[in-house]
Amino acid sequence: MYEKKGLTQIYCGPGKGKTSVAIGQAIRAVGHGKRAIVIQFLKGRETSRLDYLSSMEPDVRLFRFEKKDKYYEDLTEEEKKAENENIRKGLNFARKVLLTEESDMLILDEILGVQEFGIVTEEEVIALIQAKDDETELIMTGNVVTDGVKNAADRVVSLEVVK
Repeated sequence: MYEKKGLTQIYCGPGKGKTSVAIGQAIRAVGHGKRAIVIQFLKGRETSRLDYLSSMEPDVRLFRFEKKDKYYEDLTEEEKKAENENIRKGLNFARKVLLTEESDMLILDEILGVQEFGIVTEEEVIALIQAKDDETELIMTGNVVTDGVKNAADRVVSLEVVK
């Protein structure tokens, strides 16, 4: 059964698969006649693993605001400064999507990493959660979730490698 109320879900932890689980939720939503927007952070433009989503447009749309072809951690300090501006544009776009109710589901892939790097604050992430209406599903991913963000979310799932 597809839930009527849009939840805020977080997929976090040291394990792999957080993005895959989030994308799986988007595909499931499309199966129920919904539309999803995915905004990917910190992975640079070289991450083509999600490019298959273009075949699902306009039901699933993928956005990356970063311009460099490398992962964020591999950038110089100067390059990081420029990318921080691009990342903030992505955050502003996410806010717009939530306020205009442009989509049934918004996935912010690695937004928790953006917070962990100090590019956005915990308060800004919580404000995104609070900007969401009751119908929109909001999914956030990243390794570490702060207590404030955890408390603001409806569901927090930690993925970890057991063996």
